[in-house]
Amino acid sequence: MDEEELTPQRIVAELDKYIVGQQEAKKAVAVALRNRIRRRRLPPELQDEVLPKNILMIGPTGVGKTEIARRLAKLVNAPFVKVEATRFTEVGYVGRDVDAMVRDLVETAVRMVRAERMAEVQARAEELAEERLLDLLCPSARREAGFRTPFEVIFGGRPQAYEETEEERRRQRLEREEYRRRLRAGELERDVVEVEVEDGLPPMLEVFPGAGLEEMGINLQDVLGNFLPRRKKRRRVTVAEARRLLAQEEAQKLIDMDQVAAEAIRRAEQMGIIFIDEIDKVAARNGTAGPDVSREGVQRDILPIVEGSTVMTKYGPVKTDHILFIAAGAFHMAKPSDLIPELQGRFPIRVELENLRREDFRRILVEPENALTKQYRALLATEGVDLVFTEEGIDELAEITHLVNERTENIGARRLHTVMEKLLADVSFRAPDLEEKRVVVDRAYVRARLADIVEDLDLSRYIL
Repeated sequence: MDEEELTPQRIVAELDKYIVGQQEAKKAVAVALRNRIRRRRLPPELQDEVLPKNILMIGPTGVGKTEIARRLAKLVNAPFVKVEATRFTEVGYVGRDVDAMVRDLVETAVRMVRAERMAEVQARAEELAEERLLDLLCPSARREAGFRTPFEVIFGGRPQAYEETEEERRRQRLEREEYRRRLRAGELERDVVEVEVEDGLPPMLEVFPGAGLEEMGINLQDVLGNFLPRRKKRRRVTVAEARRLLAQEEAQKLIDMDQVAAEAIRRAEQMGIIFIDEIDKVAARNGTAGPDVSREGVQRDILPIVEGSTVMTKYGPVKTDHILFIAAGAFHMAKPSDLIPELQGRFPIRVELENLRREDFRRILVEPENALTKQYRALLATEGVDLVFTEEGIDELAEITHLVNERTENIGARRLHTVMEKLLADVSFRAPDLEEKRVVVDRAYVRARLADIVEDLDLSRYIL
C-alpha cells in the first residue's frame, strides 16, 4: 500500500481487520505513523527537529497491545522488534545490554532489505542457477589439458592441450539444449546431483560479555577479509533442491551487501519501531533498595536510547533520535508515575486499553481476518472435516471465556486459545479417522465439553 494513502482513518480501518476494539490506542498509533509521513515532506533542515511522539500503552495482558504495534509495522513494512524490559539489567550486572534492542532492530532491517534485493535479482539468479545445473547434469566432454608422461611432470614439461573438433562442439551444444529442455519441463526434478555450496555457518569469534559487544556477532571472514577462503561443502540433493540452493547463492552474489547495510541503517533510523513490553516491571515501587538489580538503573540505561543517542552495530553507527518507541505494561502493581520523570517525559502520548467484554470475545472469534474460528476451520479442512460454528455456539464460547477470565486470572483474548483447544481437542485427535466429516459446534456441543470445567472452579484453574 502506498504510504500517501495511509491516512489516520485508513490506518485504523486496516488495524480493525485484526484487532477488535481499542479505538483510542489505534488512533494514537495512527497519528504517530502519519506524522512520520508528514515529517518526510518537510525541508531537510526541519526534518531533524521533528521528533517522534512515543506512546505508552496501559492495559492488562491479552487486550491487543503487542498486536497493534506489530500490525502497524507490517502495514508500512517498517523494521520492528519487540523486547521485554525485564530482559535488561543495569550496567555492572550480567544480562543483556539495552543497546541490544537497537542492534536487533538493525538486524531485522538488514534481513528485510536483503530479501527485497534478492527478490529483485531472482530472475537473473535463476538463469545463472540453471546454467550451473546444466554443468552438473551435462558435464562438458572437453578433455582437460594433461601431461603425456610422468617425466614431463618431474622436469617441468608443459601439458598438451586437447583441441575439440567442430563435430564434438556441436554434439555438446545439442546435448546441453536437450538437458535444458528436460530441466524446464520438470522431467529431472527427482534426479540426484552433487552440488558444492558455501557453508552457511561461517566461523564466529566469541566476544566475552561486559563491553557491550556480546551481541555484535563478529565474523572472522569480515575481520580477516580474503585471507580466509570461503568454506564450501558438497551435498547430494535433488535437482529441485539444487536449483533452490544455487539460485539463492547466485542471488547473494548479485546484491551489494554494503548498499544493503546502508539502506537497512537508514530504514532503522527513519522508520524503525521498537516495542518495549513489561515496562511496568522496571518501575520502582515504594523506594525498594538492596543488592538486587535496580529497576531505576534499568530505566536510566533505557533513557538515552529513547531520547536519542548513537549505538554502534556491526553495520555501522545507528542514531535512535527518530525511532518510534512504544512502551506497554499492565501497571497492576505500579503506576506510570512510578517511572523516573525523565523517562515519563519521553512518552508524551498515553492510552489506556480497556478490558475485553463478552461482546468483544464474540467479535474476536468471527470478525478478524485471522479469527480463531477461521483458523480451526482451515486446519481441519486439510483432513476433509467440515467444521461449522453456529451463532449460539459462538455466543456460548464467548460467555465461557468471559466467565473463566472473571473467576481466575484475567488473561484477555489469550484465554480464547485455551478454550478453543480444549473444545476441539477430541475432533483434532480423531479428524483423519472420523466417519462423519461434518462437525457442528453449537451451544449443546460447547456445554457438553466445557460445562464440567467451568462449574468446577478448582479444575478450571489448572485446565483453563
